[in-house]
Formats: sequence, C-alpha cells, structure tokens
Amino acid sequence: MLKNLTNKIAVILFQLGGPDSLDSVEPFLYNLFSDPDIINFPGAFLARRFIARKIAASRSTKVKENYRTIGGKSPILSLTRAQAVALEQSLNKHTNAEVFVAMRYWHPNTEEVILKIKHDTFSKIILLPLYPQYSKATTLSSIKEWKKQCALLNYNPVQLGTIESFYTHSLYINAIINHINSALASFTDIGPTDIDLVFSAHSIPVSYVKKGDPYQNHIIETVKLVLQKGKWNSPHTVCYQSKVGPIKWLGPSLHDAITELTARGRKNFLIIPISFVTDHIETLHEIGIEMRKYAMENGASRFEIMPALNNDADFIACLTALVLEQI
Repeated sequence: MLKNLTNKIAVILFQLGGPDSLDSVEPFLYNLFSDPDIINFPGAFLARRFIARKIAASRSTKVKENYRTIGGKSPILSLTRAQAVALEQSLNKHTNAEVFVAMRYWHPNTEEVILKIKHDTFSKIILLPLYPQYSKATTLSSIKEWKKQCALLNYNPVQLGTIESFYTHSLYINAIINHINSALASFTDIGPTDIDLVFSAHSIPVSYVKKGDPYQNHIIETVKLVLQKGKWNSPHTVCYQSKVGPIKWLGPSLHDAITELTARGRKNFLIIPISFVTDHIETLHEIGIEMRKYAMENGASRFEIMPALNNDADFIACLTALVLEQI
C-alpha cells in the first residue's frame, strides 16, 4: 500500500485503565462501579452512584495494598502507550496515522482524547478496543462511552470504523502460541504431560451470557485455536478470575481450578492470561502473587505465568493488519 500523506487516520486504542497512584485507587474504583455495564439491575440507575461510592470506599484499602505490591500504581497506561507507539510506527510504513490511548475508567479518558483530536483533520477514525473477545462489559462499554462523549462534545467524524473483536485472528493466535512456547522453555526436566496449561480469562456475570453476550464462546474459540496450532501434549483447563460481588459469575474460578488440580496431585502449572493483552493488577498481583502463594501452599512445585502480549511484534502486526483492513 502506498502511503497517502494527505489523508491522515486516527486510531483510538481503548483499554480499561488503572490508577496512576495510590491516591487515585478509590476514584478509579468509583468510576468502574459507576458504569451501568458493570452495575446493572432493575432500578439500578436510582442508586448506582451511591452503590459505586460505597463499593469503592470499602474496597480501596485492600486494593491499595495490592497496587503497593506491584509498584504503587497500574502499569497499564505505560504498556498501552508502548503498544500505541509500536502500532503507529508500524502503520506509518503504509499510511499516515496517529494512534491515541483512551482509558475507560481513568486518564487519559475518552473525553480527553476527543478534545485532543476534534480540531484536527483526520480522514477516518478507527476505534480499536484492546479486548480480543467481545463483551458488553468491555468492548461495548468503551464504544458507548465514545458515542456519549462525541454527542456531548459535538464531534461527528465523517468516517468511523470499529474493530469489535479479533479473538480468532491468526497473528493474535500466533503471538499467544509463541509466548506459551517461551514460557514452557523454563520447565526444564519436566515432561509435557506433567505440565498443566491453565487458561485464565477475566470473568463476567453469568447473566450477561444468558442475555446473549458472546464473550464465553469467544474465549473457548480462542483457546481451541491456540491448542490446535500449538500442538502441545499438556492437559489444559479453562477458568476465570477477578469476580466482584455476590452475583454468579462465569466459572470455574482460577482459585477453584488450582484447588481441583492440586487435589489430584498435579504440581506444575503454566497460567496463560488468555483475555489480557497487557499486564496489570490481574496478572501481576492476582495471579503472580495471590494465586502463586495459594498454589505453592497447596502442593504445587512450579507455578509460571505467561506474560501478557504487551508490545510483542506479532501482536502489533495483528493490530496493524486489523487497522489496514479498515482503511
């Protein structure tokens, strides 16, 4: 493709976001639980802000301590910015592009990004949520926030493209396989059948799935493709993590999966965070500290984690291909 210098495109990378200091933990949690795609039940709009404020206040002390153990803040913004830089460099070999980062629940948020781009002359805006598997709690929530802020800021881009999922894209699958192979290389003197591949995805409420949310099916399809192409002789488990609140969420949980496997005498685990494309609190603390400690206390000998894709070259190539398909 010949690079067109007169038609500049903007790519908006959407991510969850995370607190950039311990002081921002509670307001970050408030923003998260204020989202109607997170807290939603009949009449919830009447009390959502009150509920969000109570949850944020009650959870902030524990969550602050979790962030303290991984450096006092979330690394998700710096990692997503690194992805944006790599993607922009890759795209500019083919076209004239600028890549922006919009965080759903912290800064830079969608409003800030729109204010930055609305007075520029982009020929097309491409929305790219960094959630491989579609869910209303992630992808749809980000897109709805974009539309809401566009309306509030009177911004109406002429051409708009949206990439809603990429859970089966071959370059994405290849990136995961390569990361798994790199992680497996550390299991010296342990046969493949003695290593459990534990695929862990962020959970969502079961009620979402019952209402047609395709997220669980997307997770299963991603794992299926990874296993088919990876051709390992190791047993595997699919589980979910990061449940919040008393309602029923997708299971089995990562905790329950490790409990069941160690009870059967399984001792060697590679945890594969299948729905996370950047490392953050869920991979670094929930898996890397909490679950590691629990597994080792319950008889595990090895507990390794596949790093998230971050700015892996194959993953950036996947994002590049997705954007170029849109233009």
